[in-house]
Amino acid sequence: MKNAIILLAVAAVLVLGFANTSVCSAEGYTKNIMLTGWWGLSHEIIAKFSTDTELNPGGWEGMNWEGRGYNIYAYFPKFPPGNEQIGEGDLEVDYQDVSVDFWRITEEIHPVAILSYGLGPGPWQLEKDARNLGSGPTIPFWSNDYRAPYQPTPSPPDAGKDVNYVRHSSLPIEPIIDNINAAGLGITATWDDGDSGHFLCEFMAYHDAWYQDLHGDESDDYWCIAAGFTHLWSTLSLDQAGEAADITLRTTIDHVDSVLPEPATVSLLALGGLMLLRRRRE
Repeated sequence: MKNAIILLAVAAVLVLGFANTSVCSAEGYTKNIMLTGWWGLSHEIIAKFSTDTELNPGGWEGMNWEGRGYNIYAYFPKFPPGNEQIGEGDLEVDYQDVSVDFWRITEEIHPVAILSYGLGPGPWQLEKDARNLGSGPTIPFWSNDYRAPYQPTPSPPDAGKDVNYVRHSSLPIEPIIDNINAAGLGITATWDDGDSGHFLCEFMAYHDAWYQDLHGDESDDYWCIAAGFTHLWSTLSLDQAGEAADITLRTTIDHVDSVLPEPATVSLLALGGLMLLRRRRE
């Protein structure tokens, strides 16, 4: 009886601990997924996953989203009247702020996947490549942002790689495209391997791929399996874009599940404890 009580207590701790962002599985990865956005639809489609009550007064929907076993966290700035360009808070539209906040947030939640969004070519365009651009004279170079020093520092941002070094999306691009195009949303999803914008969107896309490259080995303490950037049209409806974002997230989770080793899940551990208790009682 004593052992059964201990097993049930362990199961309860596991269930309660599931929502703790600091929990890392024994295999060396979290079940946290990071989403980012900026203006308009690019943050509206992920706002339900923000834990900031000012940005998401309706309440966080990211804990164990759809019962899939992952906690989803969204980060984006707010754009109050008079500050519609740069914004305030996390990931302001500023090279320095984006880089500092990106590395801080990833250090806090150690995401197993990252999905970033921005307005631009679409209707739903997954970017395959992002470049380690410089500030000139080599063309192309980063466009100026809205606040001094206007260019990334350092530039190129990844000092360990050559100018124009290309990092690649690790999202499941083809399945995402297929699933969105089959959903009847009136959206045509595509991919692009050319110019990702040489502004904050490509800067974020490069950071996404950079982080995944740094943590892409399964032996890493915080294995990251998939990361990448998507451009969307600002003229899509919130319903269209929101459903496309959910499909993108579901498809990415399916991909991550297919790569991760089969774990002894919390539910199975809890069920095992209950079954053992029942046997002991019988």
